Amino acid sequence: MTVTVERLTQYAHGGGCACKIPPGELEDVVAGLTAAPRDPNGELLVGLDTGDDAAVVRMPGSPDAVVATADFFTPVVDDPYDWGRIAAANALSDVYAVGGRPLVAVNLLAWPRDVLPFDLAREALRGGLDVAALAGCHVGGGHSVDDPEPKYGMAVTGVADPDRLLRNDTGAPGLPLTLTKPLGVGVLNNRHKSTGEVFPQAVAAMTALNRDASAAALAAGARCATDVTGFGLLGHLYKLARASGVTAVVDAAAVPYLDGAREAVRDGFVSGGTRRNLGWVAPHTDFGAADEETRLLLADAQTSGGLLVAGEVPGHPVVGELRPAAESAIVVR
Repeated sequence: MTVTVERLTQYAHGGGCACKIPPGELEDVVAGLTAAPRDPNGELLVGLDTGDDAAVVRMPGSPDAVVATADFFTPVVDDPYDWGRIAAANALSDVYAVGGRPLVAVNLLAWPRDVLPFDLAREALRGGLDVAALAGCHVGGGHSVDDPEPKYGMAVTGVADPDRLLRNDTGAPGLPLTLTKPLGVGVLNNRHKSTGEVFPQAVAAMTALNRDASAAALAAGARCATDVTGFGLLGHLYKLARASGVTAVVDAAAVPYLDGAREAVRDGFVSGGTRRNLGWVAPHTDFGAADEETRLLLADAQTSGGLLVAGEVPGHPVVGELRPAAESAIVVR
């Protein structure tokens, strides 16, 4: 029997990318599962080794490489159409994060069919379709399952120039760090889930495509980047610094935040995912004089966040720099 639904987020144990498996636990699960022994020709250009954003495979006889990724999550906002738009922008972001262009996507839908009306699922799918159209990406069906908890996302296939990829293992000392979206959607989404307050600035940030930022990074000559999602700025930066063999310095005062983000932290709207992110990076980070509020915001679990680029990207703030490897992988100043 279906029921009238007012708060879609109340049917999810977490929200958006904050519901990801914690980074430390995930690394334990996938340890040793690299594809190198099964790829004697070196066609897999980007795989599991450094936890990059998407898989990239060179196509023999073609100037292009294939980019493949998948991403889905529980409702991050109550409006199903906005949830669909956010989920699609987030899935497409993995293609942009490696310097690719999305071509086709298929929907991934899990739905509690005896609990939630299918009208809500249709709205989520419509939101995903509209964002994919904005990105010039075809949507060709997908897959659905009956599930106790609603989940939606996409598997996306794209193309990239194999000689002009953005990777998380190509950072070098001396490069500036640029962030293309403000932080804070995690704590604002958690406040939304808890209170029902709506934050249009957070929805606008999450539905914005990383297409233009990716193109600008490539045009500026960047070769190292990642997107900032469920592991927070510090978590994704730690993976980049570790993979590149450098230390990353973050200028905390230069990092942009959404309006209301600091207030949400002060009022206690911090997800468990954000606290787990902070716990994971803390042993590898010199926080200096950064207070607890700043630490939590830097580790805030983002959904459909921006790109973090090793290089300058016109129109976006520089928030730090890469330096030769030191005792700590990250230094916050």
